[in-house]
Amino acid sequence: MRKPVAQLRKLLALAALLSCTAWAAPTVSLSGSMGADKALLMINGAPRVLAVGQSHQGVRLVSIAGGQAHVEVDGRALTLGLGTTPGRLGDGEAAPNTARSITLVAGPGGHFESDGAINGKATRFLVDTGATNIAMSTRDADRIGLRYRDGRRTTTLTANGPVTAYLLSLDKVRMGEVEIHNVDAVVLPAEMSHILLGNSFLSRFQMKRENDVMVLQLRN
Repeated sequence: MRKPVAQLRKLLALAALLSCTAWAAPTVSLSGSMGADKALLMINGAPRVLAVGQSHQGVRLVSIAGGQAHVEVDGRALTLGLGTTPGRLGDGEAAPNTARSITLVAGPGGHFESDGAINGKATRFLVDTGATNIAMSTRDADRIGLRYRDGRRTTTLTANGPVTAYLLSLDKVRMGEVEIHNVDAVVLPAEMSHILLGNSFLSRFQMKRENDVMVLQLRN
């Protein structure tokens, strides 16, 4: 009778191990927002757009506002900040941020927008592959606290004729979980609905698009 008992003990130990694995909470991070009621989450390393109230793999989006998403993971509350390292319930401390890619989902009109930060100040980006540099209005530059008037003056053409613009380098630009340093930008005396994310940032990445999903993979 000893052999069947030993086999039973092995099966019970294996079942306990599988049970613990199945109960492991998913990793989840906030990569961006889409309007006032949708968030782009990375769940176990895969992008997923959830509307408030929707769930996926045990993660439920409760609300999103101010660059933060409030979620429930297997019924327990968790707050995610934009660009922070992936969180898992029960973790003692956050793992080092080794993210090298950004995943974006097209919004209305097929445009790619994302929350992000310039020099630590939260902002909203619109991807513009036709723009040479990151471009922003003087109003956004003042809000961020940029000393753009110390930058190099240049003249650019607009629909209303030539205007004076300022060229400068941004210390750090963050989108999703990836931060890039020393990024060229231009500040324009014009009203702009978004900060345009141009090629001074995008050229640091390999870009891949499939339907409504764009993935930016950091170059080596």
